[in-house]
Amino acid sequence: MAFENNTVVAFAYELKDAQTKEVIDSSASGYPLEFITGKGHIIPGLESEILKMNIGDSATVVVTAEEAYGVYNEEALKTYPAEQFAGIELAVGLPLYGQADDGSTVQVTVKAFNDAEVTIDYNHPLAGKALEFAVTIESAREASAEEAMTGKVQCADHGSKGGCGTGGCGCH
Repeated sequence: MAFENNTVVAFAYELKDAQTKEVIDSSASGYPLEFITGKGHIIPGLESEILKMNIGDSATVVVTAEEAYGVYNEEALKTYPAEQFAGIELAVGLPLYGQADDGSTVQVTVKAFNDAEVTIDYNHPLAGKALEFAVTIESAREASAEEAMTGKVQCADHGSKGGCGTGGCGCH
């Protein structure tokens, strides 16, 4: 393993659906993604591969649905009376925010609707998908004591890119 737990790793990436090759996300126009190893900040299948890499390494990593956002769960579809969505212009695929059983905020998606009811999908939007990451390790350093304790990457000077206030650095 190149990186031990409590290492702050910064990596550039491009994320694609492994089947369709559609680009889903990328760090190309911003900062690399920073995370602290061993804290569960990124999907397990990607972290396990990054842990084998070194600064400057590039790789294409394919992560199965099970090691990414899980398999698609039909039981995560819930139907509610349409009147609960009064005032919302519904569309299939519309992301909404709801409350999970534990009180946390979750993003859900409108799966189907009619005049009587609305079916909401509580699966992660990438559940059931194998994902392909093109990654390049840009930097790594030992996490500070505060970072290791809180699990949050502290802001650093990003040089010519303008610092954390410009967003995207993974610090927030």
